[in-house]
Amino acid sequence: MIESEVIEKIIADKIAADGVFIVELNVSNDNSIRLVVDRKTGVDIDYCIELSHLIEAGLDRDKEDFEIEVSSAGIGCELKVLGQYEKNLGNEIEITFANGSHKNGVLTAADADGFEADIDERVEVEGQKKKQMVRNHYRFAYSEVKKVKDIISFK
Repeated sequence: MIESEVIEKIIADKIAADGVFIVELNVSNDNSIRLVVDRKTGVDIDYCIELSHLIEAGLDRDKEDFEIEVSSAGIGCELKVLGQYEKNLGNEIEITFANGSHKNGVLTAADADGFEADIDERVEVEGQKKKQMVRNHYRFAYSEVKKVKDIISFK
């Protein structure tokens, strides 16, 4: 079976030079390789083809047969790695919590421990009859949330 570390080693120099990061890399028991990559400026299909050819050249089909699928993290994709959070700073996100509840907000910061978002919420304000929209700032540990994805807006 092909190990994911072998794939990482084959593409390491190229992706580092191009500012690309791995979002997901899976190698199944039948050597089906699935690689998802991204970078701040996005990844086009030609780049995915280049990586696919690089991986194929680095492996030996005479030793083990394999299948390769290389793609970019698409719009509206779940954010899985720090690079995706950094790419989406200032963008609107949807946060899904472990209990299934959702909140939408604007991603304002991210680091290895978690991320921060500004979330508009309706709250009671003293002296007002109706609830008022207030923007609150929150910090979340990655372990606190089930998933985070960017929201596409055509405003």
